[in-house]
Amino acid sequence: MTNHPVNSPVDVDAQRLASLGYKSEFKRDMSLWANFALGFTYLSPVVGIYTLFASSLMLGGPPMIWALLIAGVGQLLVALVFGEIVSQFPLAGGVYPWARRLWGRKWAWMTGWVYVMAMFSTIAGVAYGAAPYTASVVGFEPTTGANVICALVILAIATVINMMGTKVLAQAALIGFFAEIMGALVVGVYLLVFERHHDMSIFFNTFGSESTGSYTAAFLAASLIGVFQYYGFEACGDVAEEVPEPGLRIPKSMRRTIYIGGVAATFVCFALIMSVVDIGAVINGTLADPVSAILANAFGPVGSTAVLCVVLISFLSCVMSLQAAASRLIYAYARDKMIFASGLLSQFSHERHVPPYALLLSALLPGVIVVGSMISADALLKIISFSAVGIYIAFQMVVLAALRARLKGWKPSGEYQLGSLGLITNVGALIYGVAAMVNISWPRTPGAPWYDNWIVVLSSFAVVAVGFLYMWIARPHLRSAAIYGDAIPSRDAVVIGGARGTTA
Repeated sequence: MTNHPVNSPVDVDAQRLASLGYKSEFKRDMSLWANFALGFTYLSPVVGIYTLFASSLMLGGPPMIWALLIAGVGQLLVALVFGEIVSQFPLAGGVYPWARRLWGRKWAWMTGWVYVMAMFSTIAGVAYGAAPYTASVVGFEPTTGANVICALVILAIATVINMMGTKVLAQAALIGFFAEIMGALVVGVYLLVFERHHDMSIFFNTFGSESTGSYTAAFLAASLIGVFQYYGFEACGDVAEEVPEPGLRIPKSMRRTIYIGGVAATFVCFALIMSVVDIGAVINGTLADPVSAILANAFGPVGSTAVLCVVLISFLSCVMSLQAAASRLIYAYARDKMIFASGLLSQFSHERHVPPYALLLSALLPGVIVVGSMISADALLKIISFSAVGIYIAFQMVVLAALRARLKGWKPSGEYQLGSLGLITNVGALIYGVAAMVNISWPRTPGAPWYDNWIVVLSSFAVVAVGFLYMWIARPHLRSAAIYGDAIPSRDAVVIGGARGTTA
């Protein structure tokens, strides 16, 4: 038996990383709770619920809350599959290296491409979404120009925090978590005690939201609040090289993100529904912004401003976590020479233990998207329409890769394993993910121009087509000597850059 020094967890983690073909450069400063907080602030119950509450209540009435439970169970299956993968392959960048080890180079490149494009548009959308709350707190008119400036300021602050290193990022994530969870609990409890206007029966009352059609169609449209809510847990794995004992800790963080984030989101939604005085007015469009009305009625101008400050912290924390996750993926891409300017984007600051240029790219491109919103009032909405479905596509590419690998003989060997439940969990995760993507993409505005009605499908096709074109022309997947496809036992194993890979 080999004896390790007192700091053996760090040494063992470095050795584990070396066995996977990489040198340890990040500083493992992120604790279990900080890692969970990163995923939680990315998932952000406050951001998700406050952003989509009005539209979901209008489309499906109070029963829309059940969508949070359904989506939570579905994404928990995905998180369990991811937990097995990251436990065996605790590498920075998340979905890209996982897809590389489970399937191969081309599949990995496209998975990473789709995911990072979705991340850029999500960062832009969340930063821009903070602008109306900033306007309410600071007291300016939320014009397009003012919203753009606010979004750029949010991006700049998040970038500065991320540039300070893993330890500061971890502390900021914990602050964001405590601010958000306390804000959700305090606001929710206060609303239920002093502003409750209904009993539990309303959660089975559609209030005519289905109009003359089927309630199933209305519920599926409203259920997007759940579909959009439950991602962020993968960020726990994106920073795998910054967490001690990642094979044990990251799967636990992912599950906690779903459990605690889901409960918090459902509680916030529950309290808001119970506090709406006239639900019919929301459904018929008379009351377009029920959240602001609830906060103003319950807390007055001073109290509602305090609540909005907590909401702003939630938005900033969410942008910060999104940016951290995106930068680690770009860095992982670049160190495998899988992207343009790899030499620059793979540079690492050993003083702050972050990839600075990957971080800057994760601020600049979302900033370009935000500024692009000035061209057209709905330009940003068109661009970010790809965000959620793009993340789901990337998720399901990993889930499918894991299922394929299992059927070809992969047996997860990390510290966290599902055992005999692995295959059925994997199949369930794939079924849920495909159903969610269909629901996100389904056209629901027949009166709009066809290109607006199919904007999610068209934007997804455009991103994938550009990715295929770049891969065909530049052949980025052929540049790297990094290991690929080694999860699957293969008679065709070959040596690539001194490490085991496959010819697949």
